[in-house]
Amino acid sequence: MERIKDSQVIMQIERLGEHYRANISNRFLRPLLLQLQLDKNTWDQIELLTERAEMFRYQGYHFDELYRQIYACARLVEAARTNIIPSLRYKLGMLPTGPDKILREMAASNFGSNLQVFADSLNELYILLVTRDKVSAIKNQPPVYTTMPELVNVGKYLVGY
Repeated sequence: MERIKDSQVIMQIERLGEHYRANISNRFLRPLLLQLQLDKNTWDQIELLTERAEMFRYQGYHFDELYRQIYACARLVEAARTNIIPSLRYKLGMLPTGPDKILREMAASNFGSNLQVFADSLNELYILLVTRDKVSAIKNQPPVYTTMPELVNVGKYLVGY
């Protein structure tokens, strides 16, 4: 199977990872994220996309790997919207306080919009990947995304409907 080494895809993944680490899974919000009911495989896929992009920079990605990672991140977005945002301030208030109270408040105040930026970036990556997938599909073989039924929910998870 062909590997994706497209610079636009790689750059989008790197931006996505930077945003995730700084604004979604930072030291203030990570304890809340880890309370989400996501299985270990989902967390592993999220980590591969958001924190280990350098592993794939030169060797490239397989379409199916990237699709699984995007799907895992989309599940995280949906779970965070449902289980964190409605009670974020309450849950953060339950955590031990310290000298970083203002930074924690800022993280809480901006979490919803940062999660939306993350979801939008994931959606852009997904659309970019589908476009590349269609172009690189071999004659008589469908694009990879059409063979993965779980991807039907990606748009719903990212858009929030």
